[in-house]
Parts: sequence; structure tokens; C-alpha cells
Amino acid sequence: MHTLQTVGVLAHPFRPATFPLAEEIAAGLRERGLNCWVRTGEAAEQIHDLAPETDLVVAIGGDGAMLRAARLCAPHNVPVLGVNVGRLGFLTEVRSPNRWPQALDAVLAGRYWIEERMMVGYEARRGDQRLCAGDALNDVVIGRGELATTVWLETYIDRGWTTTYAADALIIATATGSTAYALAVGGPILPPELRNILVVPVAPHLTMDRPIVVSEGAVIDVFVAPENRTGVIVAADGVLAATLQVGDRVTVQASAHVSRFVRLRGRTYFYRSLLDRLEPRHPSRQRPRHAGFMENDET
Repeated sequence: MHTLQTVGVLAHPFRPATFPLAEEIAAGLRERGLNCWVRTGEAAEQIHDLAPETDLVVAIGGDGAMLRAARLCAPHNVPVLGVNVGRLGFLTEVRSPNRWPQALDAVLAGRYWIEERMMVGYEARRGDQRLCAGDALNDVVIGRGELATTVWLETYIDRGWTTTYAADALIIATATGSTAYALAVGGPILPPELRNILVVPVAPHLTMDRPIVVSEGAVIDVFVAPENRTGVIVAADGVLAATLQVGDRVTVQASAHVSRFVRLRGRTYFYRSLLDRLEPRHPSRQRPRHAGFMENDET
């Protein structure tokens, strides 16, 4: 990335408590001689006119804020630095809101690298009518609506019939999404640099119950089967995209866009960062014991 000139700051649009921090970070950027813009509240979704001239976006919040920022910034190839004020913060890089000055100084000094993560594009159609379309960094989920009942989903990979799932939902995830909803229902953990698509049924009933990993170039089509008697929905990164009817089709494939995240930790950070959040740490596990192996520093 070239020398930073313009930096945007995105507060969490639905958490007013993050607004003062956004202004504080913006003031710190201006003190360091950078141009800066700030978006809070509903305006945090409206950056398309600013993004093409922006070198970096600082996103404040948790993983939801990072997913939102990634979708906004990926079409413009703008990298995102996440400041965590959420709970888990799998995607954020700055673990504590009071650490942002050190993080920004490291970025300005060039002590960072850019991690690229694959996204998926999705489209839902009803005949010739497009119901919705967009990109997702985590996953696209097709599942039941308000009623707790099984949905039937005819699934094709590269136009070849794979199976008809009878399940609560079907998750189509990226490697990034493999540590989200897909992980909670028994899917495998994929490293973030892997460019594959993961297909995972949720609570399948007498149908295929194993996750499937397909190649980056695969196209997945899911039809709402005639057996459905209740509403079916499609959501992208946890946000409702459309309500579906029998015969509707959802197509998911690799997106032309990629998310770009600023990383300050070493390139081997992923597994330690993940396990720190998934398992309790016994004191004896806090330091590597073998010569030539290193501990990943948290930021």
C-alpha cells in the first residue's frame, strides 16, 4: 500500500457509544498530518463517494462491524483496520479500544501487512426477477423463516445435482465464515488464505449430514423445493436479504472482490488467535517451550 494520505473512520452504526471513539481516532489522525473523514450512525453505510479516494478505513466495533466495513470497502480495494469494542473480535486487529494510538503509529511506520480474504457473491432469483444480490465475507445462509420447521433445498454444484437437504438451514461459507456459524454446527476450520467454499447443513434430517468443501471456481445453486410448506429466507453475513418461495433459486460463487485487512501481528497469528477464543488457557500453555517456535503477539 502506498503512503497513507486519507483515512476514513467508521463507527458502529447501531452503537452510539462508539461515536466518541471515532471522533477521538479521527482527531489523532489529523494530528499526525492525515486527511480524515468520519461516518457514524446511518451515515456509516454511505461511503461509496469517499472510498475511491481513501487509503485506509478504521472500523470500530466487533466482527459485525468488520463484516460491514469489508462489504463496503472491498469493491474499492480499500484495506480495513479493525478496533475491537465487541466480544470476540475474530476479525479485528486492535484488541482494545485504548490501543489505537500504538496501532496507528505502527501502520504509519510501515510495520504491517495486508491479508486478503476471499468473498462470495450471491444472487436470488424468482424466474426472470432478481430478488437480491451482493457479496458476503462470512456466509450465505438459506433457511427457515419464523416457524421452527424443516426446509427442503435442492442443491446443485456446477449444475450437477448433489442432494436435496432437509434441514434447518444450509450454510454456504468462505474460509472466513468457517469460524462463524459453520463452526457452531460442526463444520471444519479453514485457514483464511484458503480460497474454497464450504457447504454445511444445519440439523439435517435423514439427508447428507457432512460438510462439503468445493473449489473456488465452483457454482452452487440452491432451489426451494416443492416440499416446503412454510417461508424460507436467505441471509448474507447475518443480514436478511430476501424471503423465498417454492421454485426460487439462490446462486453462490466466488466474488470478484476480496476483503483486505491490515495486520500487525505475524503471519502465523490465525490459529493461536482462534484457539485463544475457543479454549481456556492453562498457565503452562502461555509460552512456547521449543527452540525455533514463537508466540504470536496480540495488538
